[in-house]
Amino acid sequence: MEFDIVVVGSGIAGLSFALKSARLGHKVAIVTKKERSDTNTNHAQGGIASVTSCADDFDSHVRDTLIAGDGLCNEAVVRAIVSSGPKQIKDLIQNVVEFTRLEDGTPALGREGGHSKRRILHVKDYTGRAIEEALLKCVERNDSIKIFEHHFAIDLVTRSKLGKGCAPDCDEIAGIYVFDTRNNRVETFKSRVVMLATGGTGCVYLYTTNPTIATGDGIAMAYRAGAKVSNLEFIQFHPTALYSTTGERFLISEAVRGEGAILRNAKAEAFMEKYDPRKDLAPRDIVARAIDSEMKRLGSAHVWLDITHKDASFLKARFPQIYEHCIQRGIDISKDYMPVVPAAHYMCGGVKTDLNAATSIRGLYACGEVACTELHGANRLASNSLLEAVVLSDNASAATDEYIKSSKQNDLPDVPAWKDGDFRDSDERVVLQHNLGELRRTMWNYVGIVRTTKRLERALNRIENLLKEIEDYYWNFKLEPDLIELRNETLVAALIVRSALSRKESRGLHYTLDYPQKLPEPKDSVLCKNS
Repeated sequence: MEFDIVVVGSGIAGLSFALKSARLGHKVAIVTKKERSDTNTNHAQGGIASVTSCADDFDSHVRDTLIAGDGLCNEAVVRAIVSSGPKQIKDLIQNVVEFTRLEDGTPALGREGGHSKRRILHVKDYTGRAIEEALLKCVERNDSIKIFEHHFAIDLVTRSKLGKGCAPDCDEIAGIYVFDTRNNRVETFKSRVVMLATGGTGCVYLYTTNPTIATGDGIAMAYRAGAKVSNLEFIQFHPTALYSTTGERFLISEAVRGEGAILRNAKAEAFMEKYDPRKDLAPRDIVARAIDSEMKRLGSAHVWLDITHKDASFLKARFPQIYEHCIQRGIDISKDYMPVVPAAHYMCGGVKTDLNAATSIRGLYACGEVACTELHGANRLASNSLLEAVVLSDNASAATDEYIKSSKQNDLPDVPAWKDGDFRDSDERVVLQHNLGELRRTMWNYVGIVRTTKRLERALNRIENLLKEIEDYYWNFKLEPDLIELRNETLVAALIVRSALSRKESRGLHYTLDYPQKLPEPKDSVLCKNS
């Protein structure tokens, strides 16, 4: 099959980009490894941060982002994305996203940690789902876009891989191999442009707020192809995931604290004022470390989140999804404290891109959580992620349009069909589950909120042994989704630990007891297979 553009992923970044590219006249394929609505976007509760009120301004939003990013944001990138926000909000509204409004018709703006103003547009507490549904309807009506569900992207195909003599610094995309999981066969897609919109990496950790699809596939594919990846050590742990003894980690949106919820320790004491003057609305890295400290100090399994000062009618209207989920677990949040713990939530690094979403490989683009644009720096400001996705997808649609027009003078090389050879079906699937469990426990125990060099070195040793074992397994058995995910998760975990070991300081989300101070000149950590 041949398309102008192949988009990997069907969240807000992938759908927005596909729509705008199709409107420019391009033939677009969207491949997604499960159902089209199985995305990180669909789970986003909080909202999208943008300056839409006369009481707010771009300088304030930029300043809040820079403070949260702890010295590692690129201010020019921050300013460009923030100032583009209002236009993208209008586009979403035109795509029939109905943001929650006040009685006078103005947006009901929320506030979250790190924001000095109310600027979070939301649809109650299921903003991501509302955006996903609206964009999917638009995509399904567009004849230039074809969606391939249950199609798992395996690896990128570049000219250098095909033996076309490209040097690593001028390599070019030629297509992508995709595993059709329903028909158990590998499809070959030829394309001048591949857009990675695969979401995050939360599932490399034992406890995460992410859905099971968040296995770092885009980062792993890009790295194997020779693209640069950056700042992977900055894993954001969401401070308030609902605690359960079964391992489930349902997200309690930061917007709950934005409406006045108070964190309390095992003794029911409010504790955030000890850690930051912004108290419960401090940035996430500070809140997560404070919770971790209180749990260790008192030997408790969780802390409490208290919003009992709000009545049930308000909470049902503002947080219907959270209210109902807690009720089903015997917690009435208008009367009871919620038990909460931090859980792996968001990858602030990713495949290194510019403001047009272009990577270090020509024709390869990345947008959304999979990408590192230098907006988030060392810690993402709440609700900036959906903003980044819509702005970068808009920029990328114009950039890829120009790229396709300029590259059409060169024929796309033939991409050979995938060959399984005589590989046999595995009779040792228990090994996959064992390795996955070991990987996730290692990451949780050694590469968490507070780190040390010794823990990181132990983690890297274990993960690299797993990586060798899994690569051997990968090349000797037939493909299956669990094996592809495990291969990607293990590689991404190794890259996270290598990045963490390279940063000899504590900054933002990377806090190490061996280097508690910040370096005077912050630098990005960059890894590349070809370097």
